[in-house]
Amino acid sequence: MTAPVIRDIKVGRRVIRLAEIGQGPALLMLHGGGPGATGPSNYSRNLAALSQSYRLLIPDMPGYGGSTKGVSRSDPFGDLAGAMLELLDGLGVKRAHAIGNSLGGACALRLALDHPDRVDRLVLMGPGGVDTTRSLPTKGLQKLLNYYKGDGPSLEKLRAFIDDLVYEPSDIPDTLLRERYEASIDPETVASPPLMRPKGFKLRDVDFTRDPRLAGLNNPVLVLWGQDDRVNRPSGGTSLIRRLPNADLHLFSRTGHWVQWERADTFNAITLAFLAQRSL
Repeated sequence: MTAPVIRDIKVGRRVIRLAEIGQGPALLMLHGGGPGATGPSNYSRNLAALSQSYRLLIPDMPGYGGSTKGVSRSDPFGDLAGAMLELLDGLGVKRAHAIGNSLGGACALRLALDHPDRVDRLVLMGPGGVDTTRSLPTKGLQKLLNYYKGDGPSLEKLRAFIDDLVYEPSDIPDTLLRERYEASIDPETVASPPLMRPKGFKLRDVDFTRDPRLAGLNNPVLVLWGQDDRVNRPSGGTSLIRRLPNADLHLFSRTGHWVQWERADTFNAITLAFLAQRSL
């Protein structure tokens, strides 16, 4: 596989670092919100397969990687979605498919709710913001939200969180753990952590099941969830497809929060088949 082209793009008041590879219809790929996350690392096992058919746009979302730090605490999903809309505008992309993992899934869904004409098909993997105001946070999510609190970031805290991302923690290579840790302790990131407990929020801005627009979103949606997800509860998949009028759900056994990494071959195949269906 040819390496993605990396460039920095000015969007509004921010700079977004973007990796791009492949040709064809645009496919926006949004990473999760764990410490040290970046776009290319989140989808390292998917780019070769998907880039054969699509122009992959893989940004570091605001607050992460090489992009400008700082994300709104009152409406984080809306802030991220607005930045991704500006990115599409800057690239001259009128309409794109979108894939989102965890926080990226929340961003993709919010983008579709705010601007349904700019999004074609949606693939959501264990997305954030589902039933978040209807139950207590999972232990995995608490580890994420507390990573920069107390005595600050550490390799031990990151390992404890990463172990919750997958069904079999021994599959996580030490190189990945070290790479994520080094990214997480970037001074600008430590000064302005990207994902903290929301403050002064409206319910619908942190829980999509409180947003009445969900029932009117007609875009085709594929919801993917690991049955052993310890960060976002798998019951969120059923909650979503009950409310979305054009959504399917695929549950993966013996799989945690990282469907695209743990079950890469199946993820690639089912995603390509879904995206190849006739667009709206």
